Amino acid sequence: MEEQENKEINETVHIDGMFRGWFLDYASYVILERAVPAINDGLKPVQRRILHALYQMDDGRFHKVANVIGQSMQYHPHGDASIGDALVNIGQKELMFDTQGNWGDVRTGDSAAAARYIEVRLSKFAKEVAFNPDTTEWQLSYDGRKKEPITLPMKFPLLLFQGTDGIAVGLSTKIMPHNFNELVKGSIDILKGKRVKLYPDFPTGGFVDVAEYNAGGRGGRIKVRAKIEVVDKKTLSIREIPYSTTTGSLIESILKANDKGKIKIKKVVDNTAKHVDITIDLMPGTDPDVTIDALYAFTDCQISLSPNACVIENEKPVFHTVDEILRISTENTKVLLGRELEIKQGELNEKWHFSSLEKIFIEKRIYRNIEESETWEDVLQTIDKGLKPYKKLFKREITMEDIAKLTEIKIKRISKFDSFKADEEIKGLEASLKQVAHDLAHLNDYAIAYFEDLMKKYGKGRERRTEVKGFETIEVKHVVANNSKLYVNRAEGFLGTGLKKDEFVCDCSDIDDIIAITRAGKMMVTRLGDKKFVGKEIIYIAVWQKNDERTGYNMAYYDGASKRTFVKRFNVTGVTRDKEYDLTQGTSGSKIWHLTVNSNSEAEIVKVYLHQSSGARIKEFDFDFSTMEIKGRGAVGNILTKFPVRKVDLKEKGKSTIGGLKLWLDEKYGRLVSEESEKSKYLGEFHTGDQVLVVFKDGNIELTNYEVTNKYEMDDIYLVEKFDKDRVYSVVYYDGDSKQYYVKRFKIEIKKEKEKSSVITEHKDSKMAVFSSKKTPFVKFHYLKGKEKEKLEAEVKLTEIIDVKGWKALGNRLSQNLVTGKVVDITPDEESEEIEEQEERDDTTNPKAGSKGEQKGLF
Repeated sequence: MEEQENKEINETVHIDGMFRGWFLDYASYVILERAVPAINDGLKPVQRRILHALYQMDDGRFHKVANVIGQSMQYHPHGDASIGDALVNIGQKELMFDTQGNWGDVRTGDSAAAARYIEVRLSKFAKEVAFNPDTTEWQLSYDGRKKEPITLPMKFPLLLFQGTDGIAVGLSTKIMPHNFNELVKGSIDILKGKRVKLYPDFPTGGFVDVAEYNAGGRGGRIKVRAKIEVVDKKTLSIREIPYSTTTGSLIESILKANDKGKIKIKKVVDNTAKHVDITIDLMPGTDPDVTIDALYAFTDCQISLSPNACVIENEKPVFHTVDEILRISTENTKVLLGRELEIKQGELNEKWHFSSLEKIFIEKRIYRNIEESETWEDVLQTIDKGLKPYKKLFKREITMEDIAKLTEIKIKRISKFDSFKADEEIKGLEASLKQVAHDLAHLNDYAIAYFEDLMKKYGKGRERRTEVKGFETIEVKHVVANNSKLYVNRAEGFLGTGLKKDEFVCDCSDIDDIIAITRAGKMMVTRLGDKKFVGKEIIYIAVWQKNDERTGYNMAYYDGASKRTFVKRFNVTGVTRDKEYDLTQGTSGSKIWHLTVNSNSEAEIVKVYLHQSSGARIKEFDFDFSTMEIKGRGAVGNILTKFPVRKVDLKEKGKSTIGGLKLWLDEKYGRLVSEESEKSKYLGEFHTGDQVLVVFKDGNIELTNYEVTNKYEMDDIYLVEKFDKDRVYSVVYYDGDSKQYYVKRFKIEIKKEKEKSSVITEHKDSKMAVFSSKKTPFVKFHYLKGKEKEKLEAEVKLTEIIDVKGWKALGNRLSQNLVTGKVVDITPDEESEEIEEQEERDDTTNPKAGSKGEQKGLF
């Protein structure tokens, strides 16, 4: 009995071991046979078996997909569903298959029609790059009835073109699709010894930020955006969508963001047909540029993808970069081309060998010697004896198989044998052998020519669809719509969105932080909620911005311990949410007399009233906050008075003590920024009421505010700078009606912001050449003079051609002669004040020089 029990225990341990073994077997099987593609041909097993089945079926005509699925099931043991899905996926890439019927749409997410209704065949490209039985390694299929390729002899980086993703046991792979022509060119560059950088290219188009792509390896990340256009102030249109999304899923994400109040739109209409067209109607008063940023921030108009290039190499999963995968694929193609050349060389040698044998056999009439041979052995020996004098002419030994083949030549062929034609054929074979030998000796050049031929034959129409560009970081707080209302009960100390019977404070969003300060000098910052208690007697409440160093707090408070009144100025740049902070010294009985919060750190003057019973000789006096420095919120401050204070009133509003806001234009992203960067242009110091002048290449101008949410499409813009209403601006433009160049100088008189106005004539051929805000602008141009049409160059000062006129005036002609070529602005970046002053003095001392209008005919 004891032996039997021990035996049962041992068997239990054995089963546990078997379980571990089975799991490892299963994991290995899923990795190698299901989810991860092989690096040699870039295919998963199911894809390889589909291509092989189609090659076996190929007769040049289309096949029902249902038939292809059935044929593929001879090699793939996992059912028709996985085969059908993989087959449609390959067909939608539009490279390896020619298709007929409804194969679905990756943009809309529409699925393909049933397998019995759609048809497929191998494309010419697939036959050229993926198949060659002579260079294919074979294995038995899962049931041992058929042969299937271990990998296809793929002579193209198909894996990188198609992209792939798969999830195995404890392992996943995700490789982005890339551009056909860029892959071919990359392979050529690798063969030439150059470095290659590959970036994804998606069939859905859009924009991609590859700053963190990491060459498609582990740890990389890309951001993909939809292409959104502003149709007008009330309408946006999405023309291209991010990869891995569909028009349906994108619209759903937009509607969800609208329902949550993140964006404000009226409706979304999907007009997608041949091209993607999703129209978004905006709510009145909504800024289109801010809405575009909000769409990128809160919807699937921008998504992040994490590449993870994992492939099967030597029957093991290996992580690579896409650049390394391309290098391996290129080297593999080169090896395959070499093997094909060697096979071709062998076939040509055999052909030359037999053609030469045949020629000697017939020309030397050796066939006549076998007439008296009685046995097969005698026939072979007679022919061999007849060929003996010529054996030295051959490249290899003449075998009995060769002699036997000669006996199969028909009498009809012997009787019609043309010696000259045979010589020409042999010469052709020798020329081919020479070319093959040359190609083998220069295999690298041969491979380059192969890839160049691929691009020439199949690269047309495969231009890049996805634009590579850097994305600016969108501050969510700047673009989120105000979807909530903030209320406060000051006496009880409650704030939130649910206190609708109490005092309304402002519109805000549900991601905003709220700052509240009480009479007792307690401060708290909290996230917006339905109802929150922050302390009784709230005297200040507002939306709080983190790291805001420009907002200044001016405060006068009474300290309960020392019985003195203090004043302080401070910022609130960083806090811990829901933590109570003391703005006073925290003693019992302390309270705030006076508090102002100033967005540009303005410093006011206050009037302080002391108690009549105090011992102070002067019972009223003024205090100017500008005499104090701004410090941290925890600072005690300065003593205002040691006498009891009755009240503190505002006497006079002050000016900013920190100056205006310095702004730069980030010319890469078209954004206003408060910090200088490598690709930024300084615009100036902005104060309340200042504006930005935007000059477009088409001759339109507009004024905008200086909000950091503004976005400027730099491709369409000629100039962005701080607007000066007193400055004189100069324009040189070509008038399409008169076919002449004109100059005008004017002051801008636009009253509404973000309203475009043209500074050139409205003719369709009119175009702006130069726009300058410099005091003394110079331009250079060429003109034709006299009957001889002599081409001369002129450099002129625009202030000498025309006086300041109305900004809608036509202007004066740049030259009385025909201006040719471009008009170029050659005004120095930094004008010399001394020169300008001298010119002004010259004008003053020489009043008879003639008016500027009279000088316009000098050129």
